[in-house]
Amino acid sequence: MTGWITLGIVLVLLLVPVFWAIGIYNKLVQLRNRFKNAFAQIDVQLKRRHDLIPNLVETAKGYLKHEQETLENVIQARNQAAGCREAAAAQPDSASKMQELKASEGRLAGALSGFFALSEAYPDLKANQNMMQLTEELTTTENKISFARQAFNDAVMRYNTDREQFPAVLLAGPLGFGPAEFFEIEDKSEKEAPKVSF
Repeated sequence: MTGWITLGIVLVLLLVPVFWAIGIYNKLVQLRNRFKNAFAQIDVQLKRRHDLIPNLVETAKGYLKHEQETLENVIQARNQAAGCREAAAAQPDSASKMQELKASEGRLAGALSGFFALSEAYPDLKANQNMMQLTEELTTTENKISFARQAFNDAVMRYNTDREQFPAVLLAGPLGFGPAEFFEIEDKSEKEAPKVSF
């Protein structure tokens, strides 16, 4: 009889750590999936933004004939950002992909700021109905990106916090749960949405 009791105690002592590890693993999977889903929301808004920019540039082309370099800079920055967005969407838990996306979005914001500053000098362009509608849609999209970014960063913070707390920290690395990268804008001038006044 004592042999069965001893066997039962040993079995319990072996199963408790296994169930403990399974619980930690499942929690980290759940949190990682939350921040991946939150990034999917950013991705939707960034795609919308990237889709609006060619229409904006096309509308301005007729008015900014002598400013071809500015238009080309916007399109080039947009294309780079779209490529980085697709790469980050495929791997939202990759720190390097997220850093590339942040850098490309920063360059795009800079190019758009230059574009809007230049368009201020063209009253006919400012009065164009299509231009006004596109800039309004772009401003709305920028606001949605900000809200989606905040939700993503909240989910990343929760994941990173749980990942770094004891006892999860003992298993996170060996189970493949690396730290997640926040989607923050580094340059303070880029934190402001492009200012448009029509």
